Amino acid sequence: MSDLERAVADYLSHLGVERGLSTNTMGSYRRDLRRYVAFLLARGTDTVAAVQEADVLAFLAALRTGDEDHQALGPASSARAVVAVRGFHRFCLREQIVDTDVSAAVKPPRPAARLPKALPLHQVESILEAASAPGTVLASRDRALLEVLYGTGARISEAVGLDIDDIDLQEGTALLQGKGGKQRVVPVGSYALEALADYVQVSRRALVSAQAASPAVFLNARGGRLSRQSAWTVLVKAARRAGVDQEVSPHTLRHSFATHLLDGGADVRVVQELLGHASVTTTQIYTLVTVDKLREIYATAHPRARG
Repeated sequence: MSDLERAVADYLSHLGVERGLSTNTMGSYRRDLRRYVAFLLARGTDTVAAVQEADVLAFLAALRTGDEDHQALGPASSARAVVAVRGFHRFCLREQIVDTDVSAAVKPPRPAARLPKALPLHQVESILEAASAPGTVLASRDRALLEVLYGTGARISEAVGLDIDDIDLQEGTALLQGKGGKQRVVPVGSYALEALADYVQVSRRALVSAQAASPAVFLNARGGRLSRQSAWTVLVKAARRAGVDQEVSPHTLRHSFATHLLDGGADVRVVQELLGHASVTTTQIYTLVTVDKLREIYATAHPRARG
């Protein structure tokens, strides 16, 4: 193992143990840094001290153009890889492996701002209604799950990660376990609260397995914790039954939650807290949606908006 590979292994260990990154995030860092190491080794660079700023810039260029083993990456994927590389070099500087951060001046490519896909309210309501159409124990769970996703803006991992002790039906709150182990308490709206109460107090009891009692709020048919994949399937099937043609994912409900709040006059910093974003900048992309809506209303309502 080269000096460079050892340093990367130490950095990944640091990310996993000390920063508590999720399995998915760790997988992304590992893939990006493995590609970075292979790129440097192919250039004859096998120590961290030998890496120059030109090497980092060349790696970024290689990401954007691709090669015989890799497809060209778009701005967002390239930016993610550069963030991993910059984090690695900062780590090496802190650990005194090197005395200069050669990646400091290399800026990740800036992805074009894209409007998140949000569903209109009537489509969200149709999906929620469709989830409980069959009227079975699992339908009660499905309705509660989707009401929670839309009513709290929770990520799919946060929703399926909920334990019974994390919800307070009296106070109308839920404790969500966010990225990096960060927790936040969010209000649960009346519709989601009603669906949760109906499910927890009646239907969930029918799903609990005596052999392997799970603390999870959302259970599968065998009494274990509902997986992210199964929760995704619940939404897709409900959207299909509701006649919603566009592609719908759990993140679609999260986008819709944020957009509808801002359309209703919520402050962007409040939405930031509810979504669990570390920076308000991440949340501000949703304001593009509301500005677009304002522009549309202005164009049709103001007497001098059109020539």
